[in-house]
Amino acid sequence: MKKKILDEIKAYETIILHRHVRPDPDAYGSQMGLAEIIRATFPKKKVFAVGTPEPTLSFLGELDEIPDEVYASALVIVCDTANTERIDDARYSSGAKLIKIDHHPNDDAYGDLLWVDTSASSCSEMLTSFYENFSEELVLNETAARLLFAGIVGDTGRFLYQSTTEETLRLAAKLVTFPFDRFMLFQNLYQRPLKTVKLSGYIFENLNMHQNGAATIYISKEILKKFDVSAKEASDLVSSIENIEGLKAWIMFVEDGEEIRARLRSKGPIINGLAKEYRGGGHPLASGATVYTQEEVSEMEQKLDQICERA
Repeated sequence: MKKKILDEIKAYETIILHRHVRPDPDAYGSQMGLAEIIRATFPKKKVFAVGTPEPTLSFLGELDEIPDEVYASALVIVCDTANTERIDDARYSSGAKLIKIDHHPNDDAYGDLLWVDTSASSCSEMLTSFYENFSEELVLNETAARLLFAGIVGDTGRFLYQSTTEETLRLAAKLVTFPFDRFMLFQNLYQRPLKTVKLSGYIFENLNMHQNGAATIYISKEILKKFDVSAKEASDLVSSIENIEGLKAWIMFVEDGEEIRARLRSKGPIINGLAKEYRGGGHPLASGATVYTQEEVSEMEQKLDQICERA
């Protein structure tokens, strides 16, 4: 499949890369990292990375704005996105051919070509492997290495999560041979404004933890306004409680417009099945869902408690 994808990249003069909405470092890193590899290898090709910009990740790079007609004869590659509902920019389906590259469970097998590897820590790890497989043909420069490293770091929680494997570390070690400023990259990835740090204090004070090791926190629009943070900034704090003793799995509910975003995390119990019940999905230990009523919030909380009780 990797060879087929490389052949398609060689065949098209225009290549457009997409990723998921509300991007994280791996979404940006894989999308723009692959775009940079293609640009460096084939400087005459027209290569674009599109989507709604995420201000907190602007230090990784800037996205492109392109008119609809560019898609007419283009190869479209979607990175790090499990299902079509989460693809940022609906024009992804307007190209001549569509490729999916992802490390989430393949519940939505979209695309003309699909490369899905659920054993990979991140889509950025997959694309580092992609470069390594064809290193005699592809060019990996400092910019691409920095982007892919950021993606791996983001999705492994600085190499702390169970998704980190020997292969993850081996490929990351190849990337750090490039002279990008790792210290500044980590600073940009993990520094938090004071208002967000104060919100984390609210989260610890108001966490609802059950005897079975399940926990939930609900962040309303009023709380977002009180701390002057966005739904995205609040959601980024989902892992801030992970070191609590006795904690098995948790959900952070964040009001976002008319929706309530549910971010699920686990130290062992499988929780992506629960996410799928509520218009979501993801990894076994890290998933997301969307609910619309307090009744659904209560249902999810009860079901999470049952999952932890059985674990």
